[in-house]
Amino acid sequence: MIEKLEFIIALARERHFGHAAEACGVSQPTLSAGIKQLEDSFGVLLVQRGSRFQGFTPEGERVLDWARRIVGDTRAMHQEIDALKRGLAGHIRIAAIPTALAMVELLTTPYRAKHPDVSFTIWSRNSIEVLGLLENLEIDAGLTYLDNEPLGRVQTVPLYSEEYRLLTSSDAPLGNRDSVTWAEVGNVPLCLLTPDMQNRQIIDGLLREAGAEVGPDARDPTRSSCCSPMCAPGAGPASCRPSLPRCSA
Repeated sequence: MIEKLEFIIALARERHFGHAAEACGVSQPTLSAGIKQLEDSFGVLLVQRGSRFQGFTPEGERVLDWARRIVGDTRAMHQEIDALKRGLAGHIRIAAIPTALAMVELLTTPYRAKHPDVSFTIWSRNSIEVLGLLENLEIDAGLTYLDNEPLGRVQTVPLYSEEYRLLTSSDAPLGNRDSVTWAEVGNVPLCLLTPDMQNRQIIDGLLREAGAEVGPDARDPTRSSCCSPMCAPGAGPASCRPSLPRCSA
């Protein structure tokens, strides 16, 4: 049963029968037969079929939800039993939004010092991709914002709070200020992340709330300032720069 549920999860991720079969290490007829056996056991169609994969039926979506829970719990059970036998060992996959990458080593370094047989792979992804990877069980943990997008059925642990600093040269406009308002920030060229990144969307929202116009992306970083997230005091890495002008309402 677990293998057949893995087939459903792979099909949801790959959106293609052949690619899903390859990801599961089986032939396409084997994957199709496994899904058909699931359909027979439930007495309903789970997959909308045509010349290619067309999606899941409503019943298939419910089975997919349960498959993710059951497979995730089964993997966790095996890992926990293995840890009891041999101590913690294995590989942990983490995806982090770009602005949280500096925080990853604060989690992985002490963990690896305590459990040297554990290794890590770290991916940089946007917030939507992080949630998708979690949902499809392709990663074990994700670092992303908690407040700006629905997170689904995941366990969340707040790590730190962000505040924003304006990084600019001392002789540039606002360069000699201890703090600046978002309305003032909106009047200078900014070097920002691309609009698909949630950090950029947060900054755009703050500028709009302040009545500032969200301008086009800066092309020349030598002529622009950077509005950058920083961790809350005492909660983040040594790279935090409290001397930079603080962005506030």
